[in-house]
Amino acid sequence: MGMPAASASEERRLRRGLKSRHLQMIAIGGAIGTGLFLGSGGTISQAGPGGALLAYAAIGIMVLFVMQSLGEMSTHLPVAGSFHTYGTKYVSPSFGFAMGWNYWFNWAITLAAELVAAGVIMSFWFPDVPSWIWAAVFLVLLSGLNFLSAKAFGEGEFWFAAIKVTAVLAFLVLGVLMIVGILGGTSPGLSNWTTGEAPFAGGWMSVISVFMIAGFSFQGTELVGVTAGESENPRKDMPRAIRTVFWRIMLFYIGAIAVIGFLLPYTDPSLLASANNEDVTASPFTLVFERAGIAVAAGMMNAVILTAILSAGNSGLYASTRMLYAMAEEGTAPRLFARLNERGVPVMALLATAMIGLFGFLTEIMGDGGAYTWLMNVSGLSGFIVWVGIAWCHFRFRRAYVRQGRAVADLPYRAPLFPIGPIIALIMLVVVIIGQNVQAIVNGQLLQVASAYAGLPAFLLLWVIHRIVTGRDSRMVGLDEMDIEGLEIKAS
Repeated sequence: MGMPAASASEERRLRRGLKSRHLQMIAIGGAIGTGLFLGSGGTISQAGPGGALLAYAAIGIMVLFVMQSLGEMSTHLPVAGSFHTYGTKYVSPSFGFAMGWNYWFNWAITLAAELVAAGVIMSFWFPDVPSWIWAAVFLVLLSGLNFLSAKAFGEGEFWFAAIKVTAVLAFLVLGVLMIVGILGGTSPGLSNWTTGEAPFAGGWMSVISVFMIAGFSFQGTELVGVTAGESENPRKDMPRAIRTVFWRIMLFYIGAIAVIGFLLPYTDPSLLASANNEDVTASPFTLVFERAGIAVAAGMMNAVILTAILSAGNSGLYASTRMLYAMAEEGTAPRLFARLNERGVPVMALLATAMIGLFGFLTEIMGDGGAYTWLMNVSGLSGFIVWVGIAWCHFRFRRAYVRQGRAVADLPYRAPLFPIGPIIALIMLVVVIIGQNVQAIVNGQLLQVASAYAGLPAFLLLWVIHRIVTGRDSRMVGLDEMDIEGLEIKAS
């Protein structure tokens, strides 16, 4: 099987130090964060328990199709460049270029957002300590984990994710005990599903709006595709992670929203308050734990949410570092960022990403917040753009694979619902991207609309400029000439 020439020629290479348990937790942990612990309350208050369940289930199915597409490509060609490499090989070099820089920028700015959030969370315990001190401490901590080795990152992420998963499981168990009346006094029964407009509040417009929130909540599941380049046994471990992560995440999200819907009325003002992602006392998790008689619920959930934030920052720093490294190896980023230390860590790419995260944080605490808001808006659609790219790349890859006379049965993992899966995912993603600010469009709020969609023209501009500069070398790759060779990795 073929191997990228640049990788083969390097004396130092990325180390395949990520074990199966690391991949499992990275895939699960990537989608469990403040969107579940805080944002879920806002979705129920907006669309009612039934509307929130419907929106999360639909987006979850879409994510399943995207993950299956990613699983097929990442087991066949398990490289750190992931979406950047697939976009280059299976669509066009210009598309791959735009995908890579889009993803790197997205997670570098997300790192800044997590630093800001960590400062807010720490003020719960230390209100007199400036938030920038905590941001600096956490940036050093996360950079240190990533600097050590891929295995150190994986181990850190394993325990970060384990804490989040434990908290959700405890919430589900306590919630069920409260629903049946064993804990927390008299059970509300089905009353919260029939009060007011429940189970569907606000009509279809509210459900569509929650679609967007659900989509943002699930972002991060694609991180497992980047880890394929450093997985010990990607052909065995990647399919396992892909198969199990969807059902586990759906259990956590659907289960949690169902529990909240039973125990708290959608009209509870605390649910709406939790949507700002800052007030931990308004978290539906905190409210349910308190009603179960856990006196330290707010402090406990604050610690869990801090863990979720650090997990997102840790994963974001890793993913963006590896993407920048892969682009440098393939010549679409300065060669400086392809340098590896003796432990196989792309240190210069790590430092550059950490500096962008620091810059983003400083624009928030030292300015009026305008620059920071703009950066966040530009990165807002990046995750959806990556998912579109994954589905499109997979659709073209499979067609080329068959066109060139290869047997689908030879693929290490096969997306079971091709071509329906990627086609449905593409259609739903277009709906999500166009409809993410539908209320502002209806109300004619042009400035808000332009701000929300800033990431889309930024991506298209990268694509078009690269195409113009490189000319015919970056035209769309034909199915007959597509490089569909894989990468054979021997199990450790």
